[in-house]
Amino acid sequence: MTDHDLHASEGPRAGRPKRRTFTAAYKLRMIEEYDAAEHGEKGALLRREGLYDSSIQLWRRQRDSGRLTAVGTASPAKREKTPEQVELEQLRKEHARTLREKERMAKKLQQTEAALEIVGKWHALLEMMSESADSENS
Repeated sequence: MTDHDLHASEGPRAGRPKRRTFTAAYKLRMIEEYDAAEHGEKGALLRREGLYDSSIQLWRRQRDSGRLTAVGTASPAKREKTPEQVELEQLRKEHARTLREKERMAKKLQQTEAALEIVGKWHALLEMMSESADSENS
């Protein structure tokens, strides 16, 4: 046992169970078994394997989108991105920044318009007071 193993076994998560990982072949086999099972057998399969229906649904979506194959799975973050994917990601980020900036500028415009309206009313009030003072002095 290495020093690292010793400290890892004493950490705050030492008593917790380890997260299970599944191979692509296992996931595909479970999808096939689940789909082939009769209505009452589906729950039994999930209980026997310690799985949730949501896992089967997720794996089915991964399979249907081509992210789950018999060769193996690669998470989107670990997969090598094509130049088009990189460019699309950059454009989406830039678009999001542009939208945030547009919202900020719209709010600033509303504040400026409100301030101008107040200044206009203040100016009109001063003119009325000035005219009133002039008429009293005459």
